[in-house]
Amino acid sequence: MIEALEPRDRPMRADDLVRSVKGAAKAALDLLLPPTCPISGERVAAPGLLSASGWSQLQFIDDPACASCGAPFGAEEGADSVCGACSAEPPAFDRARAAVVYGEASHRLIVAFKHSDRTELLPLLARLLARAGAGVDWRGALIVPCPLHPLRLIQRRYNQAAILAQGLHAGLAEAHGAGLGVDALRRIKPTPPQQRLGAEARRRNVAGAFAASDAWKPRLNGRHVVLIDDVLTTGATLSACARALKKAGAAQVEALVVARALRGVTALGA
Repeated sequence: MIEALEPRDRPMRADDLVRSVKGAAKAALDLLLPPTCPISGERVAAPGLLSASGWSQLQFIDDPACASCGAPFGAEEGADSVCGACSAEPPAFDRARAAVVYGEASHRLIVAFKHSDRTELLPLLARLLARAGAGVDWRGALIVPCPLHPLRLIQRRYNQAAILAQGLHAGLAEAHGAGLGVDALRRIKPTPPQQRLGAEARRRNVAGAFAASDAWKPRLNGRHVVLIDDVLTTGATLSACARALKKAGAAQVEALVVARALRGVTALGA
């Protein structure tokens, strides 16, 4: 008679061994390079988390806000009110919403994700996008990221907007029936960085810079598109993307970003 092995006596399977090795490696790495909050620099329990101080420095955006661009209003404004800038020059997108104000704290968070390979921040940023998109009807919507030009993509190695779109889709929107078109939009013209450009210069800079991918045009016709980017500054890039999507037949384009710039609020390095 062969005795059954007790669980502790059974040989370790290959996947158990891999998990064990990964766990040990992670513990060793955390000991050498403890995970820190990208905003405050304080130690946190695990990568991708914010400290209490980091959370407190973020300025969340809530209603009432401009029905078009999402800029926060005073309490006296109505739900369908539009800000002066959007009244004077309506954006090409139908509606934009952001989770937080683009200030010093959110700048540190986004730059860590965008330029410092802190991709472990994706779940946190995807949750912020989901918060911004609380009013979106995801049924049948198509999530599309703002694209990078191929030359810029080679330099940066990844498109932060595409990763954000994938994280949002996996974490929320897929369960509500939304699709994902990572390559539905292309950047066909290389453009200089926009950080130091004014609103009009930004509009000229991105004019004609985007086009819908030929393979996606039939699926864009009549579609509700949710456009994803990390930051809204003047809205020039999002508007240029929305024009390209509507030219391809999209019926509605909403935009979701992690943070949006506001007049009088300065983000270091922006």
